[in-house]
Amino acid sequence: MNPITLAIVDDHKLFRQGLRHILGRVGYHEVIIEAGSGPELLTALEAQQPDVVLLDLHLPDMDGRAISQVLREQYPAVRIIILSMNYAPEFILELMRLGVHAYLPKDIDQKTLGEAIAQVHMQGFYIDATTAQVMRQGLQEPASPRLARKKLPGSVAPLELTEREREVLTLICKGLSSQQIADLLFISYRTVEGHRKNLLDKTGMSNAVSLALFAVKHQLIEME
Repeated sequence: MNPITLAIVDDHKLFRQGLRHILGRVGYHEVIIEAGSGPELLTALEAQQPDVVLLDLHLPDMDGRAISQVLREQYPAVRIIILSMNYAPEFILELMRLGVHAYLPKDIDQKTLGEAIAQVHMQGFYIDATTAQVMRQGLQEPASPRLARKKLPGSVAPLELTEREREVLTLICKGLSSQQIADLLFISYRTVEGHRKNLLDKTGMSNAVSLALFAVKHQLIEME
């Protein structure tokens, strides 16, 4: 099994060193890039790309939002996890809409960080109960002009989901793969894929990340 390769981007060297030490204890990770700024990260990416970038939101020269935009355009296969002390809803919503794969507080515990990295690497997103609540509250409020963005697609009309579709949707939002869902619910892989397709069709979403955002926004699931 290959390790999950990581880049740590933060302007505080002590934080980078501490995070590297922690990651060596909570999972099978390999830090291949440390950078103190956006330009430093982008230069390093020309030589090698990690699986996941752990990115501070507030950086000198180029902030996390600008870096995320560049990464999504130039390195779409690289997953992005924002680590920030700023947990304001408008920042979470803006970054998720830009295409980051998770937004976590810097005081997250070691175990949860390891789980988030693994889930982002395998499934493409991580949303915990706190983030879901913040997102739900923020999505119900009109965006400020400064942070205005194109609205997420999909109908806001009440959806008619079967009990099984809701079960599958909840497990998708928890990051489980189709095979894991099939094993848990004692149904076939093909049946899960059918439910997944129906959920995408009903919501107008295109992938699991946008489906999870839609589910949180419209309170289709209960995040424990």
